[in-house]
Amino acid sequence: MDQRLFFLINGQWSNPALDLPMAALSSWDFWWPIALLAGVLVFLFGGFRGRAALVCAGLAVGMTDGVVVDAIKNAVGRPRPHQVLEGVRIVDLQKARPRLLALALPAKVEYSHPSIQPVRGISFPSGHASNNFALAVVIAVFYRRWGWLYFIPATLISYSRIYTGSHYPSDTIVAMIIGAAVACLVLAACEALWRRFAERVAPRLFATHPSLLAG
Repeated sequence: MDQRLFFLINGQWSNPALDLPMAALSSWDFWWPIALLAGVLVFLFGGFRGRAALVCAGLAVGMTDGVVVDAIKNAVGRPRPHQVLEGVRIVDLQKARPRLLALALPAKVEYSHPSIQPVRGISFPSGHASNNFALAVVIAVFYRRWGWLYFIPATLISYSRIYTGSHYPSDTIVAMIIGAAVACLVLAACEALWRRFAERVAPRLFATHPSLLAG
């Protein structure tokens, strides 16, 4: 079932018009300068809530990617689809510096021809999906009026990882759950620590913000 759905998304439901946007969504090299700029702007102009959100987001993504997902990847060792399946569409951006210029070029599309040698990989779970869902939960909690909208790009990024041939559907679905769950635990821990220690460490700030997460 997992492979059938994978080939539907990667093959039958693919379209040349989608290749470039899906490759862009899937590329961290493309997004990290934008993410860095957004983080700097939030830090400078986001006030207490923005800075608290940045700290919680960093902890949530760090725990998700650097601890939980990394441990599962190493334990499971599941190969990526293009490492073991024949005819997988591998979709990527063309090489360009800065990476943004790759949007002016057609997407690079290749087809997999895996060897018969057994391989270990890091397909399960998807880091892109888990990290973005962890980030989506943090944004939704701190910015409750519109923050839930980040679940839309988080879902599209997760889908793009299947479309571009990097992950199976189960890799991304489990990763979404992991990212959201870890983010909830991190937020609960941050709130508890703030309520316990902030009044002693920063009494004036605590008087203004008795809750880290409350709007």
